[in-house]
Amino acid sequence: MTDQSHKEKMQERQTEQRKKVAELQDPEMGLVLVHTGAGKGKSSSAIGVVVRALGWKQRVGVVQFIKGKWKTGERLFFDRLGGVDWHTMGEGFTWDTQDKERDIAAAQAAFAKAREMMESGAYDLVVLDEINIAMRYEYLSVEQVIEGLEARDKQTGVILTGRDAKPELCAYADLVTEMTEVKHPFKAGIKAQKGIDF
Repeated sequence: MTDQSHKEKMQERQTEQRKKVAELQDPEMGLVLVHTGAGKGKSSSAIGVVVRALGWKQRVGVVQFIKGKWKTGERLFFDRLGGVDWHTMGEGFTWDTQDKERDIAAAQAAFAKAREMMESGAYDLVVLDEINIAMRYEYLSVEQVIEGLEARDKQTGVILTGRDAKPELCAYADLVTEMTEVKHPFKAGIKAQKGIDF
């Protein structure tokens, strides 16, 4: 392919892309994103969107449903930086508490806080970290979560993370990304690393 034909082909693609973009609509409302799947990166991807929102001086909130007192690099960073209303409300992994009623109560309290944030109109983005796990273990119902999403302020976007997202939630969402595990160091006997895993 000559430089000229390459240039013409790229100009054609540029024209097509501009036409597609011109036809798109702005929903003038916050979107619902689901990050799910067995691979790593669901919460990390959500944190990337948090950084992007902060870059635009948007107001951001995070509610963590499972992680409990576990220290994470992202929480330490945002505690120093500020700008994110962060609520870690889980009791830890279910095998830590071994008390289903306690886990249900913690998830319900976390979702009450999440609803308050989503409905307030004060946030451009709310991340519900590991909420899919809370639904998987039936600490929250998918109907309850969708009802909360429906009640959110129209400007508020929401990201829901965690494995095993319910099909109804995926159908409701505007964007669903499934992380696929190809290889994981844990299976090679390597423990979680600060700055990479947490």
